[in-house]
Amino acid sequence: MNVTDAIKSRKSVRAFRPDPVPKAVIEEILEVSMRAPSGTNTQPWHVYVCTGARKQAVTDAVLDQIRAGNAAKYHDVGYYPERWSDLHNSRRRNVGWGLYSLLGIEREDKERRTSQALRNFSFFDAPVGIFVTIEDYLAKGNWTDVGLYLQTLMLAARDHDLHTCPQAAWVPYQDAVLKTIGAPEGQSLVAGIALGYEDTTKIENSLVSEREKLENVVQYLGFEAE
Repeated sequence: MNVTDAIKSRKSVRAFRPDPVPKAVIEEILEVSMRAPSGTNTQPWHVYVCTGARKQAVTDAVLDQIRAGNAAKYHDVGYYPERWSDLHNSRRRNVGWGLYSLLGIEREDKERRTSQALRNFSFFDAPVGIFVTIEDYLAKGNWTDVGLYLQTLMLAARDHDLHTCPQAAWVPYQDAVLKTIGAPEGQSLVAGIALGYEDTTKIENSLVSEREKLENVVQYLGFEAE
């Protein structure tokens, strides 16, 4: 698969087949992903790959926290803002309601919305769950580096006919996640990733999120002389 095809075919898959992913394939993906760029080659990412009982243990730890009424919020850990601009909020709402519409979930149906949101914590039934962390002391540039790594990993997965779903949903529950995966003190969770084979029979995987028009985000400077 060439790079353009990988970029265009990558999407957030929210329903996976149970078929296991061979460890050798995962290692190939992770090996090539180490070529992701990072400022001054710091490579500030740590990667935890979970399957089977270890993956289920993370799911259970987070769901126990939620059932106990200890649900956290993104802004509690400084991950997302407490208030969004109208532009960004409209994009968030559009993709959210687009998913719910496909699933036949009405806006007033809080129970089904919650049930769908909780599917994050089963990795949408993917056989592999990945957590990527960074040291606490690092700053914005280093988090950017980890973002470059995440995208590289997801594109590398497409070369093996695998799909992914990058998940911020785990971040508010990172204390439970980090403890369960055995991460040392001083690490923060950047994201989780569901990895596996797409279940093409599920309607939620037909969702194609919209992208802004180039003229709304790009400014060309100095081209007038051409």
